[in-house]
Amino acid sequence: MNVAVILAGGRGERMGLDIPKQYYEVDGKPVILYCLHTFLMHEEIDAVQIVADEIWQEYIMQQLLVLSDRDKFKGFSAPGENRQLSVYHALTDIREYALDDDFVIVHDAARPCVTADQITDCLIAAKEHDGALPVLPMKDTVYLSEDGKVVSSLLNRGMIFAGQAPEVFLFGRYYEVNRVLLPDKILEINGSAEPAVMAGMDIAMIPGDEGNFKITTAADLKKFEQIQRKGKGVRK
Repeated sequence: MNVAVILAGGRGERMGLDIPKQYYEVDGKPVILYCLHTFLMHEEIDAVQIVADEIWQEYIMQQLLVLSDRDKFKGFSAPGENRQLSVYHALTDIREYALDDDFVIVHDAARPCVTADQITDCLIAAKEHDGALPVLPMKDTVYLSEDGKVVSSLLNRGMIFAGQAPEVFLFGRYYEVNRVLLPDKILEINGSAEPAVMAGMDIAMIPGDEGNFKITTAADLKKFEQIQRKGKGVRK
């Protein structure tokens, strides 16, 4: 079984919007619906768990009515104090219907341009490892600064990559490496793959896609709106 976790619990306060960015409507649909459609329609995705604040759950249910394969939706999980605690809450709920040798796919609702091919590529790579994630090479020169004020050293950008989503993990092991970080260390985690890497899980990297950007700023949202206006939102 392959279970997708869609993270939609963030407040999006940096955006300056009246509502969280994942619920902002673009071309008549909330941002979250774009990636939900891609995951629900994917033939290798068996179940979908959504992390969302209770006040948005009824709204999401109404949006799901327009999607086919909505029966794959299994339920909601409560957001946590940080992103990784939200992931852990979803993992805990997924244990009710998934097995240890299943795969869990973690994705952000604010990455609406994910494609079916990207999901497939991640799942294929994960089968030979304990997990997989898409990455992008660094284009700019990268520096290390120990105090945030002056350059301490130049880093080898050929060895540095920017992680994207979806991120795929072997479910049983990934649940356990997150559980052992409770209650405090999990709050220090910044990326979904970090607990897996810390625990020595074998996580493969596959080529990412610059089009699969995360909506973080107002400029990102404007970019996505422009993509939809140009009719390029449906990407295979």
